[in-house]
Amino acid sequence: MSENLRGMTEIVFNITYLFLIWLMVIKMKLNKVKLQDKQQKVGGYLLLAFFLLALGDTGHVGFRAYAYMLGGIEKYSVLVGYGALATAITVTLFYIVFLYVWRYRFNKEFGIFHYFLIALGLLRIFILFLPQNNWSSLNQPYIWSLIRNIPLTIQGLSVAFLMYIDAQKTKDITFRWISIMIFVSYICYIPVILFNNINPMIGLLMIPKTIAYLLAGYIGYRGVYIKSYRY
Repeated sequence: MSENLRGMTEIVFNITYLFLIWLMVIKMKLNKVKLQDKQQKVGGYLLLAFFLLALGDTGHVGFRAYAYMLGGIEKYSVLVGYGALATAITVTLFYIVFLYVWRYRFNKEFGIFHYFLIALGLLRIFILFLPQNNWSSLNQPYIWSLIRNIPLTIQGLSVAFLMYIDAQKTKDITFRWISIMIFVSYICYIPVILFNNINPMIGLLMIPKTIAYLLAGYIGYRGVYIKSYRY
């Protein structure tokens, strides 16, 4: 794939994704007032989670699309790098908020493990601000990419497992599929973390990863805001 074609493909995909995820967030917000009292907290935290995701991705994929339109991401490495930092922060907060979605959906109380996951997220945010990450460069240190993504992987997969287990017990189809989409996103993301420095084409796995998040949001919107898939 030529650089020009790759850039054009990424621009179209990124703009389409941002349009769809912001549309979904807006529709959640508009429909929140229609939720029953028992669904208000679940709906509110679900809205907050995907608002954070949309906000961070506007900085990440939005800045990448903008850089491509201006002549290439190499010329605007600082803009692209700090866009990546923005989405790294918000996706960490996304999983902290999703822990509260799980809590109120399944009427759970937090224990030591759940507070550990929150602390892990806060630790990751601290790591993200360390200068060793070199966000202003497109060639960020491989070891620091691993260091900052280990807490996120533990955090995200743990939240997905909690959600999947309780969704199976209660036959909650909505949150079963949301957890599956999170698993799919990590199946795509982990090879990128590990091997993108060896073969940049592996970075294409970010496309299905992004689609998985979009589908998770749509499933949540349909299940919580439009109709109940819970029997």
